[in-house]
Amino acid sequence: MPTYSELTAVVGFRSKNAAYKLVTRLINEGLVEKDAAGKLLPGPHFHAVPVLGTVTAGFPSPAEEELADTLTLDEFLITNKEATYILKVDGESMIGAGILPGDMLLVERGVEPRDGDIVVAQVDREWTIKFFRKRGRMVFLEAANQHFKPIYPTEELKIAAVVRAVIRMYS
Repeated sequence: MPTYSELTAVVGFRSKNAAYKLVTRLINEGLVEKDAAGKLLPGPHFHAVPVLGTVTAGFPSPAEEELADTLTLDEFLITNKEATYILKVDGESMIGAGILPGDMLLVERGVEPRDGDIVVAQVDREWTIKFFRKRGRMVFLEAANQHFKPIYPTEELKIAAVVRAVIRMYS
């Protein structure tokens, strides 16, 4: 993002005060924001994508394109930006859950997993993604592929993160 001096030159203002007033308006509109040091950053609405309605996945039906809303992928997918990161999937143990090799997982660390959550876990010093299962006091990991057996930790089980979304690119 430009500095106030650069913005003054680009827009053709004669003073930084005019650039300051413009930035204030842009902040109020949600297009830019400031970090702790006062530097300008793109705001939450800067990269918003239009939501044009719904489409039927069953039988075809008439549809009209209508701007229903705008949405950024961050506000849709991420609840805790500082605790969220992406991992690339390798392996086929979760294909029954729709997670394929090459997919990207948006995961959040520091979340207490619930029974049925898909988690990134370290079990007996090995890393994996599986369903988190809890039966009474027993905890284990379960694949979404019949060719993989459940994993019962013999030494330790550490849950690093809970999967929040699967991202897949189609070419």
